[in-house]
Amino acid sequence: MAAYIQGRNVNLTFRPANRAPVRALYGFDLDVNEGEFLSIVGPSGCGKSTFLNILLGLIKPDSGELLMHGKPIAGPGSDRAMVFQEFGLLPWRTAEANIELGLELKKVPAEKRRAIAGRLINLVGLAGFERHYPHELSGGMKQRVGLARALATDPEVLLMDEPFAALDAQTRDLMQAELLRVWREARKTVLFVTHQIDEAIYLSDRIMVMSKRPGRAKRTFAVDLPRPREYEMRVAREFNDLKLEIWNTLKDEIMV
Repeated sequence: MAAYIQGRNVNLTFRPANRAPVRALYGFDLDVNEGEFLSIVGPSGCGKSTFLNILLGLIKPDSGELLMHGKPIAGPGSDRAMVFQEFGLLPWRTAEANIELGLELKKVPAEKRRAIAGRLINLVGLAGFERHYPHELSGGMKQRVGLARALATDPEVLLMDEPFAALDAQTRDLMQAELLRVWREARKTVLFVTHQIDEAIYLSDRIMVMSKRPGRAKRTFAVDLPRPREYEMRVAREFNDLKLEIWNTLKDEIMV
């Protein structure tokens, strides 16, 4: 049975004007199963975010094949949505109105937009903050709005590019638990980019380690830890054995 998302020998070189070309991805391969939570870790500049943008349809690779449902990804589509590190909320719109943005662009009737936004506000734990503006929300709340906005158009695949990197450590831990709860209920396929090995293990079914630039898939680890997952599992021997194995794979790509 073919994987839900397949990347085969994906290559991309950036060619900025008046500067030397930069090879971002070289021979990049990937398989993702439907409903899977896959995290991608790797050194800075290895092409993690670039690959998400290719999968989103914003960048076209020089060569190789990227398939979803066995069909080539030719551009952006409503079957994929991105949650960014920067919250990207429109400051003049309330939380509810920010969540409705993609639905407005799709010309969904106002009554249906409100119903969808209301359901998602409850799902991400923002009941009571519908009319609040971004400047009235904490960082964690803003990222909840961003997650709800991405889910509003009911995408099949959720792409998350270091979504918790700007949060403090305690809020980040809480948002990881919230993301797992939302993922269990929404059952989306998730590709999650992070620099944090602990975060990747806690969240994921599998973890791909990328090489330094030009990025390629170096090794993929299965996370054979039970779900649902609790914070306390981070002190378990199995958790830390896997963390050490991933670090040993990754460190050679970081150290010069």
